[in-house]
Amino acid sequence: MATEQLTSTVAPDDRVPLRQKIAYGTGTVVDMFGNWLYPGLVWPVFQIYLGVWPGLVSAALMINRLLDAVSDPVFGWLSDNTRSRWGRRRPFVLVGAVLSGLTLPLLFVVGRGWAPISYFWFMVISSGIYITIVSSFAVAYNSLGNELTPDYQERTSVFSFKSGIQKIPEIGLFFGAMFVTSSLFNGADGKPDILFGAQVYTLILGALMILAGIVVFAFTRERYYERGQVRTQAKVGIADSIYKTLRCRPFRAQVAMAVAYGMGTSMVGTLGYYATVYYVCHGDVTLGSRWNFVMGLSNTGIGFLGIPFFSILAARLGKIRAMATQMVLAMTVFVATWWLYTPSVPWLQVLASGLIAFTGVGFWLLYGSIGADIIDYDELEHGQRREGAFTASANWILKVGFAVGIGASGLILGATGFDEKLGGAQSPDTIFAIRFWLAAIPVIGLLIALVVLLTFGLTRERVLEIRRQLEARRGKV
Repeated sequence: MATEQLTSTVAPDDRVPLRQKIAYGTGTVVDMFGNWLYPGLVWPVFQIYLGVWPGLVSAALMINRLLDAVSDPVFGWLSDNTRSRWGRRRPFVLVGAVLSGLTLPLLFVVGRGWAPISYFWFMVISSGIYITIVSSFAVAYNSLGNELTPDYQERTSVFSFKSGIQKIPEIGLFFGAMFVTSSLFNGADGKPDILFGAQVYTLILGALMILAGIVVFAFTRERYYERGQVRTQAKVGIADSIYKTLRCRPFRAQVAMAVAYGMGTSMVGTLGYYATVYYVCHGDVTLGSRWNFVMGLSNTGIGFLGIPFFSILAARLGKIRAMATQMVLAMTVFVATWWLYTPSVPWLQVLASGLIAFTGVGFWLLYGSIGADIIDYDELEHGQRREGAFTASANWILKVGFAVGIGASGLILGATGFDEKLGGAQSPDTIFAIRFWLAAIPVIGLLIALVVLLTFGLTRERVLEIRRQLEARRGKV
């Protein structure tokens, strides 16, 4: 990797106003709850409370992500070709957020005592419809982030705000298990009615999603569209657009990194929860859920510190070297989980969660920032800005990867020998397997991602040169 020298400060016209950065970051409420709340709640609700076999739960989640991958390219193509008084992205942001918030509670409208296969098909159909609705928001929203500024370093600032604000809805993800297992929902048997708790919780979060979508629509602006850069751009066919996107070499490297990292972490997301409940807390689901919430707070607090750390690192070293540093640190943290998850000192798992978030926020912050640079690279080659196509194609590939990872998570849990009927009396071999794979699988994914990073090629100097060539061709935006 070539050494990347520190650049000058951001030009005033390239800066994104603080109000707009905050408004854009607010959209993570919809993005987080729409995409990631369900995979977290489905385990305590359908597996632990309703008794559905883990393999069926993970299969339903895998199908959910595959359906999501199909819908993303459609919405990417639609938003790239939309021309309206409100822009290309903002109409999808508003409508998608409102519909996502209204339909979120319907994911848990099930009866008690159904056959496991009935629960399975309900999960497949309801979540498949829902994730398509969320896709209409998510593709437009993530595309919008690539259009807020043409500046190399200011893009990192935009995604830093996004990552920082995202920590707030992330608390909601971790709080979910604690909320639904709260004594507030205890039934006649003295145990929490987890299903009813999930129904209440999704009503509250659905309202927040609608509000967040309105904020993004009202206070963000589409710079390239409003300044005329893409308003008269020729419309493109969906097949041709995706073909050109997938031919982009830096894009392929970016997505390959994310797939390796995302699959590695999604495969063990479930193992982390089960390590807390069945190893650290000896099978006490309520206590484990409380610890899970505390770990969520640590995820937010320590993870938030990763934002300025990796932002400064990117400014000093360039995005490529900063990303390499993130991967090495992340591997170290996952190896350390072997010692940080322990019944004798349960608070160490809180530190583990925070450190995983610290490195994770660095990856996705830099991933988003380099995505905008890739779109400049593609514009230089093809003369068009197709943020929707890039976002949709990346999402499509990532979600297939996540689908495989999530599908494997249930199989991995089953392969450990875990049996929910045994409660806290899981065998030593099962506990060992849960702990071992929790540490090993993400490290393998990160090693692959680090090798791919070496082929990326878009150094700071190259990105700045691309911008100069673009402005010489079509003027500044």
